[in-house]
Amino acid sequence: MKRGIVLGALIAVGALSMAVAGFQAPAGQGREGQAGGDGRGRGDGRGRGPAGPPMLDIMKVKDNLWMITGAGGNSGVFLTAEGVTLVDTKNPGTGQAILDKIKTVTDRPITRIINTHTHADHTGSNEFFGTTVEIVAHDNTKANMQKMDNFKGDKSVFLPKRTFKDKLTIGNGKDEIDLFYFGPAHTSGDAFVVFKELRAMHAGDTFAGKGTPLIDGNNGGSGVEYGKTLAKAAAGIKNVDTIITGHSTLMTPADLKEFADFNNDFAAWGQAQMKAGKTVEAAAAEYKIPDWYKARGYTIGNPIGQMGGVRGNLQVIYDELSKK
Repeated sequence: MKRGIVLGALIAVGALSMAVAGFQAPAGQGREGQAGGDGRGRGDGRGRGPAGPPMLDIMKVKDNLWMITGAGGNSGVFLTAEGVTLVDTKNPGTGQAILDKIKTVTDRPITRIINTHTHADHTGSNEFFGTTVEIVAHDNTKANMQKMDNFKGDKSVFLPKRTFKDKLTIGNGKDEIDLFYFGPAHTSGDAFVVFKELRAMHAGDTFAGKGTPLIDGNNGGSGVEYGKTLAKAAAGIKNVDTIITGHSTLMTPADLKEFADFNNDFAAWGQAQMKAGKTVEAAAAEYKIPDWYKARGYTIGNPIGQMGGVRGNLQVIYDELSKK
C-alpha cells in the first residue's frame, strides 16, 4: 500500500459502498445509540458523538481487511473464518452505520471487538454489538473505561471481557492477531493490533496522524514517554508494511519510526523550555514545527479537536517532569 494515499481516495472508495436496505442485525447487534444515551461520549472518555446520522466510508486495505472512516476513530474490519473482528467502534450511536458498511463486504457476524484505547470515539458503540461479542483490550484500557459513564452500572457488560498486559495472541493460522503493549503514550493502555498474515497493523491514536501528539494525561498518557513507546513499537513489531492510523490515512513502518523521532524531539524541546524557566504559555507561543518535519506533512494541532496542540502537550510534559 503506497504511502501517499489522499483523502479524496478515501471518499471515492466510500462512495462506491452500497447501503444494505432492510438488513436485520444478528442477534444482539441491533440496539442503536444506547451506549451514550444522548449520543455523546461523557466523562473521562472525552469523545463526542455525531450530531446527525453518521457518514462513514469503507476502503479495502488488503484481502480480508478494511478500514472504516468517519464518525470517530478509524475502525478496522478483519474477516476471519469465524466472523468479523472489529477494531474500535467509533462514537456512540454509530453501531448501525458500522454494521451497514461491514455488510457491503461480508455477511459474517461480528464476533470480536478490540478496543485500542479508552476514548469514546473508539469505544462508543461497543454496546450496539451485544453481550455475546468478545471484547478485548489492554488491562489499563479496561480500568480507564470503568471510569466512563458509558460503562457504569448495567453498561459494565460492554467492558472488555479479555485483557492482556504485554502481548496477547488471538486466533491461529491466517486469522492470527497479535496485540502488543509497549508503554504509555496517548493513554496508559494503547494497544497495537497486528494482523500477521496480512503484514498490517492498527495503531489507534498512538499514531493518530502526522502532527503534535494527542496526550491524555487524565488517562495515563505521557509526553515524556510517547516517543520512546513508539520507538519500541517500531523496533519490536516485525513484518508489517501497512498501518491503519487512528484518524488519518494509511501509513508505513517508516512513518511510525519518523513519528517516534518527532515525539522524542518534541519532548526534548519541552524539557529544554522548562529548564530555561519558560512558562507553558510562553513556550507554546514560540513553538514551530521544525522544517524537516514540516516538509513531511507535520502540523500543529490534532485531527479530532480535543486533546493535543502545543500548549496541552507541554502542560502534560511539564507536569510529568515536575514529579521527577
